[in-house]
Amino acid sequence: MNHLRIKAGRKAYEQIQAGGFSLDRIGTYFGPAGGPRWLVSSGFDLTLLKEGLLGRTLPVWLVGASAGAWRFAAWLQPEPVKSYLALREAYISTTYGRNATPRTILESLNAIIDSYIEDDALSFALANKRYRLAILTCRMKHLTASGRPWVQKAGFILSFLANALHPALIHSFAERVVFYYGSRPPDFCLRKEFRGRFIPLSEVNFKPAVIASGAIPIAVEGVRDIFGAPNGTYRDGGFLDYHLNQDYTIRSDGFILFFHHQERIVPGWMDKRHKRRRPPESMLESVVMVHPSEEFVAGLPGGRIPDRGDFTTFVDDPATRIANWRRATELAAPLGEEFLELIAGGRLKDVVERLD
Repeated sequence: MNHLRIKAGRKAYEQIQAGGFSLDRIGTYFGPAGGPRWLVSSGFDLTLLKEGLLGRTLPVWLVGASAGAWRFAAWLQPEPVKSYLALREAYISTTYGRNATPRTILESLNAIIDSYIEDDALSFALANKRYRLAILTCRMKHLTASGRPWVQKAGFILSFLANALHPALIHSFAERVVFYYGSRPPDFCLRKEFRGRFIPLSEVNFKPAVIASGAIPIAVEGVRDIFGAPNGTYRDGGFLDYHLNQDYTIRSDGFILFFHHQERIVPGWMDKRHKRRRPPESMLESVVMVHPSEEFVAGLPGGRIPDRGDFTTFVDDPATRIANWRRATELAAPLGEEFLELIAGGRLKDVVERLD
């Protein structure tokens, strides 16, 4: 049974059909937001990480919002596989009771980050020669920056209505702030269509930036006044960059690798209910997207990918949620190997589909 589907943008598809795909030509590996859905990407990540398959010739940008940023922060650590596994275990085993508050949830996120990123390892992470990290966050504006839930909700209702009128209006409610590690900012930050700021990562702001990228609006208290960046309240980068919403191309003949948990690409968080919203074709030309097949998803516990709603569904039975999530990661473990087998066997061009 084929557990993967591979889709490619116009340019990438033509290159794959011509036999031009190579892991050494991947300039960016993108990780989307999506809460616990990232767990099905763990087998894919770990295969690439253990085998050292990315960044062998030139450094690779690891770009992510929320869960994507959390995953990739592990890649820069002195023992990346150990750190990644520690993240996965801490994430799965964390529980929230009915009385959890935005403040207590933020504290639990801090504990997860501390479980796999050691303070004395940050200098090593910021000297990594193989990987470059770009963390997508949002500095909230006006009502959406409030710490009061009802005020924040009002702000997000207004932002939803504004986004429905025109996607550009969403920038009135949040500013994109990219925290990056590298000798220079990532290319997408320097393009004329980029809207936002870019801030160098340091040992002081590394953890706050990672935490902020996953601080889900309303559910989690925002992170205030991150060092080196403009003062304000920082929240989930998925608000503006839920899935692919930038052109992450590094070089003209390069690929953007994207392991996704689903077939649909949603630009921003507020676009989820707008079924016709998708990134512009120009952003997808060099993308190679890998996502689980319907057959694979049907074999997961409950026939679906883990999601944030499981915390509520199993609030009184966390052991079942934890068991389901662990089982999902076990089933997802071979996905990276399946992808490599397609490449090694020359079958990638036979299974790849156009990303339309």
